[in-house]
Amino acid sequence: MENNNMKYLIAGTGGVGGSIAAFLSLAGKDVTCIARGEHLAALREHGLCLHSDLKGEHTLPIKAYTAEEYTGKVDVIFVCVKGYSVDSITELIKRSAHKDTVVIPILNVYGTGPRIQRLVPGVTVLDGCIYIVGFVSGKGEITQMGKIFRLVYGAHKGTVVPRGTLETIQQDLQESGIKAEISPDINRDTFVKWSFISAMAVTGAYYDVPMGEVQKPGEVRDTFIGLSRESAALGAKLGIDFKEDIVEYNLKVIDKLDPESTASMQKDMAKGHESEVQGLLFDMIAAAEEQGIDIPTYRMVAEKFKS
Repeated sequence: MENNNMKYLIAGTGGVGGSIAAFLSLAGKDVTCIARGEHLAALREHGLCLHSDLKGEHTLPIKAYTAEEYTGKVDVIFVCVKGYSVDSITELIKRSAHKDTVVIPILNVYGTGPRIQRLVPGVTVLDGCIYIVGFVSGKGEITQMGKIFRLVYGAHKGTVVPRGTLETIQQDLQESGIKAEISPDINRDTFVKWSFISAMAVTGAYYDVPMGEVQKPGEVRDTFIGLSRESAALGAKLGIDFKEDIVEYNLKVIDKLDPESTASMQKDMAKGHESEVQGLLFDMIAAAEEQGIDIPTYRMVAEKFKS
């Protein structure tokens, strides 16, 4: 790992993975994308088309494969698939990892790192979370909105990874224009992200509104606050050491978002696609019930989504 030319593999080239891939590629880093279907065909034919508030308009020639085709070895694997697709890339991880490879899952669902670690016991799996508004705006096309692009990652207690590896990744990300932070407590940071994205996605989908409606006083914002308060209570029960009040933190993040933005879960539901409602709503409820936490707001919104 001494050389600085790290090879990156992005498993899942959606809004998050596509944004990471584009920013790394713009900075001249060695990056390969895993995608499928028409999105993959467009990436191969025309390159990755990026519309970005931070970087402007670009079309980037990028290496792209299906998970089954790819046979290379890489140093860093960013897992950016949706929670319900994690099992589908287990073989890819095993095949493309060498002994020093690190896997960084960047999913919206808490507990993903340990879950992937159980699937690939021989590979070093970290954990991570991201703050960005990024989405697929067309085949082979990614839109990144706003000024926030922050990636937090780190090792769970008991996972040994050389500090130099973490710092090399941080340097590559920062050179690419991504605000990268090595977390001293990734268990806390991924829980905080889960709390936020759950409240954001569930509120948006429940009322079918963009984030501008959550930014003004009233019933919609009160629901967001209620959801945040309930997940904060769960975190406290799980022994998570919060740096600041989670409700205030969630409001601070929501108030910085573009008023037009919506969560990816909301977009998927609107299109009738498979969505993250299990990981962002029902898993939260199950975890709270297991810990005996009262969650009236979550119960109220869940009524709408019971299939």
